[in-house]
Amino acid sequence: MDSNTAESSSNNESSPPQKNPHRRVKVYMLNADRAWDDKGTGHVSCAYVDRLQGMALIVRSEDEDHYVILESKVCPNTTYQKQQETLICWSENDQELALSFQLIDSCSEIWEKICDVQGRNPDDNGPDDALHDSRDDDHFEESSYAAGGVVELPSPDLAHLGEIQAVLSDYVHGGAVQWRIDRIASSVESDGYINRLLDLYSICDDLENVEALHQLYSIFKTIFMLNRNSLFEILFCSENLMKVVGVMENDPCKTSVVRHREFLENQAQFHSVLPLTNELLLEKIHQTYRVQYIQDVILPTPSVFDENLLSALNSFVFFNKCEIVKMLQEDEATMKILFQQLTDDETDDAARRDLVKFLKEMCMFSSTLQASDREPFFQMLSEMRLLEAVETLWNIEDADILSTTNDVFAFIVEANPSMVREFCLSEAKLGQDDLLMTKAVEQMQQDPDPELGGAILISVTIRLLIDPENMMATTAVSGAPSLRTEKTEFLNYFYLHCMPTLISPFRTISKDSESLKGMRYLSPLVT
Repeated sequence: MDSNTAESSSNNESSPPQKNPHRRVKVYMLNADRAWDDKGTGHVSCAYVDRLQGMALIVRSEDEDHYVILESKVCPNTTYQKQQETLICWSENDQELALSFQLIDSCSEIWEKICDVQGRNPDDNGPDDALHDSRDDDHFEESSYAAGGVVELPSPDLAHLGEIQAVLSDYVHGGAVQWRIDRIASSVESDGYINRLLDLYSICDDLENVEALHQLYSIFKTIFMLNRNSLFEILFCSENLMKVVGVMENDPCKTSVVRHREFLENQAQFHSVLPLTNELLLEKIHQTYRVQYIQDVILPTPSVFDENLLSALNSFVFFNKCEIVKMLQEDEATMKILFQQLTDDETDDAARRDLVKFLKEMCMFSSTLQASDREPFFQMLSEMRLLEAVETLWNIEDADILSTTNDVFAFIVEANPSMVREFCLSEAKLGQDDLLMTKAVEQMQQDPDPELGGAILISVTIRLLIDPENMMATTAVSGAPSLRTEKTEFLNYFYLHCMPTLISPFRTISKDSESLKGMRYLSPLVT
């Protein structure tokens, strides 16, 4: 062992390292929410640790106490990757870790020590580089691709799985040049290649061929990384989607098979709250849920440093949600049933609870629409008497219904505050007693949540409605500017009809400080 590159664990533990900006790093760790946490900044060394009986990466805090942020043994079989010249990433004990270096030279220095322990070539930045030894031919290959050349993939049979895995990985990771990725993706999506691989998966699954199942997992994981929408169309069609889920159950890094299909088919039951007769709509809803499950639960979390990874998959889910909203918008019969049952006295609370959650989900999906499409959607909901339904739902003494209705109201105001103001003004002109805004204020005041979550949400929503900055001038029928504006009319309405209800608690408040606790919901309105 070279004494210049390794320190004994006893020396490390007895005296803190000097602050050396040359070895300054940030430590990142993937959390349970599939997001990267910054665990702290310190100074890294690669030293022998007696307790671990081997070389380890040690990061000590740059604070005065120099506590250990990270101590990770460098194992021969751990896959380390060097990215973007200042990052080293790896996984151990099902935990994703990353070091972000302040300087390129310090990253290279630690990388060389890791490679020295593992007996690797430091010029090999990751496990896939060794697969491609013919990079001198890149210019020739690029010219061939420009001329319309295609990649001849190995036959999708059991004997060639390892070769398929190597070829795909080589094209995806071998320099990550876009033309290489496009080239291999075009070959994968042609001639029913994916369907033949999935047929092979069915055979291997029946025979419980674990080695082949692990290879197929790696193959399909790489296909996902090709990041191509046309491939997702094939993978997620109704005939293939559950087979793809089955393939992704066989992660070789996990000690046991995770039964994703069993969850999706038996536990995640689709409960139809409305009689949807559009088969295409039903299929799209089911597909979107399952693809979202694949994205959020099954696929490995992309590195925080790979911002564009799986961007096409995000787009696939995004446009699916847009299609769902548009199909619901066009299904007038279903929308009428939804609002009829929401406001019908004969509807039991359990059914109403499901219906209002469906309405909330629909409003959430509408956030994916362009502004030009979102306005007609909410206009359609308005014509279906959406805001009248909100008033009815606020009269029901069910905590779940009230909480979900608050969310729906917030979505509506955020999407189209002018529509809500217009509705409120029309109510006042008709001389109605129970006004939408006074009901909103009452909901804020009567929130049963000890943390006042609903009260805070409604108070922020009311503040958005009365904010003069997002109000606009109205126009006369002739097109000429009107003497009255939305600002003038709505603020007059609010102070005349809603302010008495808003300040009513102050009339009964005592000097007892306990009486003030329930007034916290007012702070977003008055700050």
